[in-house]
Amino acid sequence: MRRSLILLALALSACSTPYQEMGFMGGVAAQQMTADTFRISARGNGYTGRTQVQDYTMLKAAETTKAAGGTHFRIVSAQDATQQGAFVSPGHANTTFYGNTASTTYSPATVTPIIKPGEDTYIRVLTLAPGQTAPPDAVSADEIIQFVGSRVPRA
Repeated sequence: MRRSLILLALALSACSTPYQEMGFMGGVAAQQMTADTFRISARGNGYTGRTQVQDYTMLKAAETTKAAGGTHFRIVSAQDATQQGAFVSPGHANTTFYGNTASTTYSPATVTPIIKPGEDTYIRVLTLAPGQTAPPDAVSADEIIQFVGSRVPRA
């Protein structure tokens, strides 16, 4: 039983959105808004957890900061972009005849909720000189890449 649960967890995690450029199955993207401000958008599919999308957002923010020549970033604002939907499987009836007797079994329709986590975050890139103290709300791009980057699945 325990082994089958582990295999099921591995199978489902393999279906989640990997860290990749934005595409049909989700992903993450950065768009420059001003000279030092970027919008980071991350979207997952129905198998992707909210914390995984948050990791994608933070990692993309850190990578974008480094690519822009920065050392730290500030989160200016963040908005939940989660989408909710449902998968409906139809019900059906099955009738079997045994001589002059009919037996009908009915399976009702089922509705499975689908939650696709998403997040839109605006960041401001900061460039600090060596030895300069970072503002209290600044996030180190190098630390995010080191700690978050190691646990993010890649495409």
